[in-house]
Amino acid sequence: MRTALLNTTAAWGWPAKTLHWMVAALVIGMLVLGFAMVWLVSGLGTKFQLYQLHKSFGVLVWALVLVRLLWRWLNPQVPALPPGLKPWERAAASFTHRGFYTLLLVLPITGWIMASASPLGLPTMVFGLFALPDLVGPDAALEHGMKLVHGGLALAVAALLALHVAAALKHHFVLRDQVLARMLPGLPKGAGR
Repeated sequence: MRTALLNTTAAWGWPAKTLHWMVAALVIGMLVLGFAMVWLVSGLGTKFQLYQLHKSFGVLVWALVLVRLLWRWLNPQVPALPPGLKPWERAAASFTHRGFYTLLLVLPITGWIMASASPLGLPTMVFGLFALPDLVGPDAALEHGMKLVHGGLALAVAALLALHVAAALKHHFVLRDQVLARMLPGLPKGAGR
């Protein structure tokens, strides 16, 4: 069964699903890559390549989140939350979604400022195609501050991700509603529990 283009009150359209899962995969990959390049890799050449890859995917995440927000603005209809949710659960769902959008827009900017402020003066190449212009000049103190902010925001994304996955699994296995099923790609309407 084909998924519709536009969202409805019962289901997400294929663009929303595609953007959701692309960003989800990239964010998980970015968290793993960020941890590995900071804590696990010691060789300078490999570390440099991982940092450039991390920056490139950060730019991609930022662009995809902008596309998601544009799609959401052009297609404001969204599936309704299940009727039995408590007010705090509705508030948590709203907070989580708004938090993701905010963090995924701000996090790449903090990384860009951090890279721009680096006294090393290395260009930020996006997939080897073009260099991002520096937002600020070299400033070791600013770089250090942005490193702390960037790391803290990454931890916040990881926490929201854990909350989001836990809530989706609760909806599917405990509440047995359609919340997770309607975001899964390729499932016909009503295929969830």
